[in-house]
Amino acid sequence: MDSLVQLGADIAECRNCPRLVAWREQVAVEKRAAYRDHTYWGRPVPGFGDPKARIMVLGLAPAAHGANRTGRVFTGDRSGDWLFRSMHTAGLANQPTSVAVDDGLRLKGAWVSAAVRCAPPDNTPLPEERDACRPFLQRELSLLPRLKVVVCLGGFAYQAACSEFGVRPRPKFGHLVEAPAPNGLTLLCSFHPSQQNTFTGRLTEPMLDAVFHRAVTLARSPRT
Repeated sequence: MDSLVQLGADIAECRNCPRLVAWREQVAVEKRAAYRDHTYWGRPVPGFGDPKARIMVLGLAPAAHGANRTGRVFTGDRSGDWLFRSMHTAGLANQPTSVAVDDGLRLKGAWVSAAVRCAPPDNTPLPEERDACRPFLQRELSLLPRLKVVVCLGGFAYQAACSEFGVRPRPKFGHLVEAPAPNGLTLLCSFHPSQQNTFTGRLTEPMLDAVFHRAVTLARSPRT
C-alpha cells in the first residue's frame, strides 16, 4: 500500500528531469558563501505536515538555498519565514519559524508541498518539468483524503492545481480569488511570499494572514 512515507522516499530518489538534477546538484556543491559549511540536501523535496490535513499549501518549487539546502520545503529561506509566521498566527503551526528539519516545527491540520520538487534555475520550472512531477502530486492528494482547501501560492501553483482538478473555466488568478473544485474542494489563491513580492509591498503580512484566516474558515465548513 502507498503511504506518505513511501511517497517521500520516492520523491527524494527521483532523477527524471536532467536539467533540474544538474542544477540542484551544482548548487549543492557550489553553495552560497553564507552556507559554505552546510551539507546541502541537493535532492527533490517531499511535502510535509499533518496527514489529517484539511488545508494544503501548494508552492512553486524548492528554493536553491532554502529547501534544496535543508531538505524541507519552505525551510531556511525568507519565503518560509513569511509563510510559517502566518500559518502560526492562524493556528496551523506550533511555531512561527522554519529553519531546519530538526527545529521542532509541527503543523496541525495543514500540509505543505510544491508543484515541482526540485530547485529550478532562475526559480523557473518548465511546463514539462511540472508535468513530470504531476504523478507525485496526484499520489499526495490521494493520501490526504480530508483535504478541503488548497492554498495556491502564486500563479504557477494555481495553474498546476487547476489542471489537476480539472477546473474549467479557470477564474483569473489574484490574491484571495477562490475557485471551486470537484469533491467540495476550494482552490484559494495567494501571491507568493517571495522577496520580489514582500520587498515591494505587493504582499503584506495582513494580506497573507487574510488568506490563512479564510482557509481555516473554509476548512471548517461542511463538505458538499
